[in-house]
Amino acid sequence: MGAIVVIGAGVAGACVVERICAHAPRPGGERAVEVHVVDPDPSGMGPAWGDAEHAYEWMACDQPDGGRTARDQPDGGRTARDQPDGGRTARDGQGGGRTVRDGRGGVRVRVHRDRAVGLTESAGRQLVRLAGGETLRADAVVLAQDRPRVPPGRPEHGEADFAARHGLLYLPGGSSQEDVPPGEPVLVRGAGRVFTDLLAPLTTGRGGRFSEGRKGELVYLPGGYEPLLYVGSRRGVPHHARPGYRLTGEARPRRFPDEADARQAVAKELAYVYYQELFTAHPSRTRTTWEAFEEAFARAEQGGKEMRALITKSVPRFADRLHLDRLDRPLRGMRFGDLTGLQRWMHGYLAADLKRRADPGFSPDLALVHALLDAGLRMAGDPWFDGLSGLLADGPSLSRQAELHALARAGVVTFIGAEPRIEQDEDGWRASGPTVPGVTRARTLIEARRPRSGLTGDADPLIASLRARGECRELAGLLDVRLPDGRLVTGDGAVHGRRFAVGSLVEGGDGPPGLPRRAEAVARAVLSQVSGTLVHAAA
Repeated sequence: MGAIVVIGAGVAGACVVERICAHAPRPGGERAVEVHVVDPDPSGMGPAWGDAEHAYEWMACDQPDGGRTARDQPDGGRTARDQPDGGRTARDGQGGGRTVRDGRGGVRVRVHRDRAVGLTESAGRQLVRLAGGETLRADAVVLAQDRPRVPPGRPEHGEADFAARHGLLYLPGGSSQEDVPPGEPVLVRGAGRVFTDLLAPLTTGRGGRFSEGRKGELVYLPGGYEPLLYVGSRRGVPHHARPGYRLTGEARPRRFPDEADARQAVAKELAYVYYQELFTAHPSRTRTTWEAFEEAFARAEQGGKEMRALITKSVPRFADRLHLDRLDRPLRGMRFGDLTGLQRWMHGYLAADLKRRADPGFSPDLALVHALLDAGLRMAGDPWFDGLSGLLADGPSLSRQAELHALARAGVVTFIGAEPRIEQDEDGWRASGPTVPGVTRARTLIEARRPRSGLTGDADPLIASLRARGECRELAGLLDVRLPDGRLVTGDGAVHGRRFAVGSLVEGGDGPPGLPRRAEAVARAVLSQVSGTLVHAAA
C-alpha cells in the first residue's frame, strides 16, 4: 500500500485529499493508497475548515472534469463533518491517527491530531516526525499547512486602538471582510496579491456578478451590497497578470559578475534573457542577429549609454524594449488633475496589461518572469528585487485581472495613486498623495499588504529545518515550487520528486480561484509518483 502524508487540513489540504480520493486507482482487493492528514486543530479538520466547505464550490465551478468531486460520488470523500457521529471519531481520537474518511475504492484517509515538526528522507522514503513523537513513513509528502501568521506590529496595534476609540473599522491582513459596510468608501492599503484575494468576498460574494458586454468585454453587475474600495500602494498599480502563453525561443540565463553591484548584475541578467527570447522567437522585430547583439550586450555596462544605444539601434519598436525602471514605477513623475483623470489612465493601463499578457508575441515578458524566479534565491530579501518579482511574477491570472478591470470600470474599485499617506483624524482616515490632489476619507481601513517576513523562524520548524539544509528555497517569502505539479524546489534549484507544496505557502499563492486546478495537478502528480502508474480519470 502506498502512503501519502498531507500536512495541513485547511482549504488547500482538503482540496488535495478530495482530488486524491477522486483519482486514486481502484484495485480489486486491498486498498492501494493510505493518506495521513496531519493537523493539530482539535476538530481534526484544520483551523480553516469553516472555510473549506467553499472549496467544494470552487471545485464545482473550476474543475476540468466538470466539477465532480469525491464528495459527489457514492461512498467517496466523506469528511468528519459528514459522519453520522458529527466527526467525533476525529475529535475523540487519542495518540495515533483515526480513520475519519474512506475514499472511494482505493484510498483510506487517517487524521493525526498533531503537528508535523520535521521532514527527512531515508532510502527514498519520506519520514515525517510529529510533535508527539510518532514518525510517519510515506512515499510522498504534500505541504499544505497555512502560512504562519505574523503577530501585528506596533503600527497595526496603533491603528486598531484608534479604530476602537472612535467606533471605526480596521482590518489587518488576513481578517474577514464580513463587517465591511456596503455602499461606503473603504481605504485599502496595498494593491498586490492580498488585494486581489479580498475582491471576491466583497463583490461576487455579496451578490454581484460578471457578464459579457456588447463588445465582448467583461462587465460587472453590482449586487448592491459592495463597498466602494479606494486603493493605494507604493507603486499605485496592481501586479501584472500572469502570462497566458509559453516560451518559444531559446532564453537561457547568464551571469554578469563584472557589474558594479548585485542589483545591476541581476538587472543585466533579466535584460539578457528578455532580449534573447525576443531575438530568437521574434527575429523579424529586430535589426541584427542574436549573436551580434549578445556580444555587444555582454560588453556594455548595464543601463549605460552604450547599452541604451545598442538597444535603440537593434530593437526598433518601443514596445519591444525592456524598461525595468518604467515597469517598477509606472506612475513616477506623473500628476493628474483629479481622480477621474487617474482612473482613465488606470483603465488603459489594465487594458494594455491584459492585451500584452495574452499575446504570445510578447513572450519575452514570460522569459523575464522565468529569469526573476531563477535569481530569486540569490536576491531574496532585497527590497528592490522582491518588489519587482512580486509585481511581475506574483500576479493574478488573466481572468482575475479582467475582473479587476471590470470592477474598476464599474466604480467599485478606485485607484488613488502611488505613495499614499494614510493619516488619522477625528472622522476616520484620510489618504493623500503626490499622484492626485485632494483627500480621500473613509471610516474603514483594510491592510492588503503581505508581511515582509519569510516562512522560516520559530513559526514552522519543519520548513525552517528544510531551508537550513538547503532542501527548499523561498521566493518573496514563499516556497518556490515547480508548476503545475507543485514539486518543491530545493536550494540549488533542483526539483524534489517526492515533496510537494500547495496553498498559501506557495509562490504565486493559491486563493479560491486557482486552488482547485493547482490541487488537481498536485494530486495527480502525487498519485503518479506513489503508484508508478497512470491515474484514471475521475468519473
